[in-house]
Amino acid sequence: MAKKQITTVFKIQAPGGQATPAPPIGPALGQNGVNPGQFIQQFNERTRQLNGKVVGCVITVYQDRSFDFEVKSPPAAVLIKDALKLEKGSGVPNKDKVGELTQDQLRAIAEEKQQEMTGHTVEAVMRTIAGTARSMGVTVEGMAT
Repeated sequence: MAKKQITTVFKIQAPGGQATPAPPIGPALGQNGVNPGQFIQQFNERTRQLNGKVVGCVITVYQDRSFDFEVKSPPAAVLIKDALKLEKGSGVPNKDKVGELTQDQLRAIAEEKQQEMTGHTVEAVMRTIAGTARSMGVTVEGMAT
């Protein structure tokens, strides 16, 4: 079987199990040659267990207008907000702190994200996630700010 010709690869973020073809998802799919209805149906089926948690998705479109997609784990900021039950990060992170992340919570997030990040060890990924937390106005237990 001949290998399919890839025409484009693009990324989107959508709520798992609850995506709709409304903007911004529908137009992004349409302009890249993906049938929005078909994609939304498959995406929601594959991400049903995430129940609204925002996840990244890499979509590969082929010349015959077929497509494949890979669901990634949620962004680190979303995982931090979920762990601390925050609505959003701080508008002034260096002055207004919105919560504190424990080492156990930080390790759990790092282990979930490790496959998609470039750190060689869990500790390296933990330092990266701690930086994301600090930029959101979240202090990290046991780490200097």
